[in-house]
Amino acid sequence: MRIIIAGMGAIGMHMTKMLSDGSHEIIVIDKKDDMLQEVSTHYDVMTVHGSATSFADLKEAGIKRADLFVALTHTVEINITACMLAKQLGAKKTIARVDNQEYLLPLNKSHFYNMGIDSLIYPQKLAAREIVNLLNETGTTEVFNFYGGKLSLFVIKLETDAPIIGQRLRDVAVNSQDMVFRAVAVARNGKTTIPHPDEVFVEGDLVYVITNQHGISQMMDFAGTKRLACNNIMILGGSQIGVRTAHILEKNSNIKLIEIDKERSEYLADYLTGSLVINADGREIETLKEEGLGMMDVFIGVTGNDELNILSCIQAKKLGVKKTIASVENMEYLHLAETMGIDAIINKKLIAASYILRFTMTAEVPSFLCLTGSDAEVLEFLVKADSKITKGPLRDLGFPKDAVIGGVIRERTSFIATGDTEIHPQDRVVVFALPTALQKVDKFFN
Repeated sequence: MRIIIAGMGAIGMHMTKMLSDGSHEIIVIDKKDDMLQEVSTHYDVMTVHGSATSFADLKEAGIKRADLFVALTHTVEINITACMLAKQLGAKKTIARVDNQEYLLPLNKSHFYNMGIDSLIYPQKLAAREIVNLLNETGTTEVFNFYGGKLSLFVIKLETDAPIIGQRLRDVAVNSQDMVFRAVAVARNGKTTIPHPDEVFVEGDLVYVITNQHGISQMMDFAGTKRLACNNIMILGGSQIGVRTAHILEKNSNIKLIEIDKERSEYLADYLTGSLVINADGREIETLKEEGLGMMDVFIGVTGNDELNILSCIQAKKLGVKKTIASVENMEYLHLAETMGIDAIINKKLIAASYILRFTMTAEVPSFLCLTGSDAEVLEFLVKADSKITKGPLRDLGFPKDAVIGGVIRERTSFIATGDTEIHPQDRVVVFALPTALQKVDKFFN
């Protein structure tokens, strides 16, 4: 696939990294020589020094033959204009990064489609939505729902008293004879693997589990996790993520939002009618204590400072807060933050990548997740008639060993996949895959 990425900011750079595995032809456009130098030094891509809204520069990038054009600059107007031009010049699909909730309203999205923009991405909104999902199942580190929650992926960190510590995967499967959940991967010491039947769970493991609604309680019993109340929530940082999160949660929870900028605080106090906005310096732990940090059920650090988000979450945990969530954009900090006891990490680059990467698959992929704390991906495939995956029981198909089918959604039902499972056309299949398996898996569903 020929993919053109305009804008080598944090998200653009991360997208380039994820796509430059040799299976795609990548061309990047940027005005800054230093950014182009950095990306060409580390990745096998073609670079174009110029503007994404220039006819000449787009033509130099080969826009006429582009399968996908992604505009990720920091200026919304440039992204929209670039996508419009790209589609007119021959790009098959276009995606524009935006930062305005109004653009995503169904009525307005249709206008963008008519202008030649196939999809809009608002990373801050996606991040806020992920935080809300985390709070729906607060006994887990992360949770992702497929097709309205008929299947879910839970990420559970095994604490000292988890009942499955010391057990083999095959033993857990025997104890769950009706197969209402399945452990599809384990992340340990920064490495993610597809577990074999004799895999023994140890303290500190991040276990990735596929289940349906019937299996959630049993799964959490095995892992020794409990659902927690989320009545009182403190959010540090009036960023777009913080504001979007507060706006969603204030309907059902008591929200305190701490923002250091006075003018921003006054604006947020008018906008967030159901939240208490406090103008204070979140770097002062005594200030947070005075505002009732120790009585919170959840603490969310979403300032623009990774270090502050991490350290404030650690302090919150020491004061007894049950659930802490930190926004961490520096990829090198992700594993460090997880080992320091923070319950969940939010990373806009990974969330945005999850949204965009599904457009790079030849099979139909309604959902594509890049997981924090893991180099693996989770994909939801819509099965086409006559695709290879429909040709017999899963155990006979030679499915890649570095991937695993977790569950299947068939019409109104969902179930965990086994070796005897046969996949039907129009099924929705959730697959956990290591990077080495992505292209091989794609061929089974194409």
